[in-house]
Amino acid sequence: MSATSPTRGSPIVRVPSLILAAAGAALIAPAALPAPATAVPPRERPAARDEGGVTAGPTAREPGGDTAGPGARDEGGVTAADLLARTGTCTEISRGRYRTDADSPATVPVCGTDDAVFWRADLDVDCDGRPTTHCNSATDPVFAPTTAFQQSDGLDLNAETLPYIVVPAPSSRWDYRAHGIRGGSVAAVVHGDRVQYAVVGDTGPSDLIGEASYATAEGLGVDPDPLTGGAPSDVTYILFRNSLVTPIEDHEEAVATGERLARQFLAND
Repeated sequence: MSATSPTRGSPIVRVPSLILAAAGAALIAPAALPAPATAVPPRERPAARDEGGVTAGPTAREPGGDTAGPGARDEGGVTAADLLARTGTCTEISRGRYRTDADSPATVPVCGTDDAVFWRADLDVDCDGRPTTHCNSATDPVFAPTTAFQQSDGLDLNAETLPYIVVPAPSSRWDYRAHGIRGGSVAAVVHGDRVQYAVVGDTGPSDLIGEASYATAEGLGVDPDPLTGGAPSDVTYILFRNSLVTPIEDHEEAVATGERLARQFLAND
């Protein structure tokens, strides 16, 4: 959604994903983020998503010990567990915290390292951009036909087909532009044992956080319905500083760049 779009989240009561220490205006020392939800037993997990060699988690093995299936971990590959471990502590860079929905308390800080900024929140489904079969004013009561950033041909983004995330509009609390983030920056979004690469594609209200496109939700195995779908908690957004996908709609480039930067992010731990 754009910064002027109606506030999302009011039809659904979300559970805040971070229960941290009380918010303060000043920066605080590194603190442990709450652990993600207990993993589902392997036989009940959805198939792990594998984008460009960065895999989501353990995969089934064929008799004899050979890793089976397209989700097999490549040598040196990065898992969702690796990324969650790397973001397990938070050095707050925001001057205050965000709400995940209009009626929730402000509990979510923006955290930072030399390579990335990140937060853990919910996932509200953003359908804004060009009208499509699943994203339009009939399916989404707060649908807006525009996005903050546009494709190389000048058209607004397609939320149904392009994985993108939404960042809060700049404010005194936090300004993404001052931290090497812009439209087209690369993000790794982690939920459960899945990793979905995306780009920064839209901005939202300056006091809310935790939103991504229909395509991002679908890639994470989350219900992408803009009215009833989304995830109530445990979604980690990792945005790589000073990265850029050109053109913004080139998802293959986002995957390739994201894979490289994810490995660099872990190597610099």
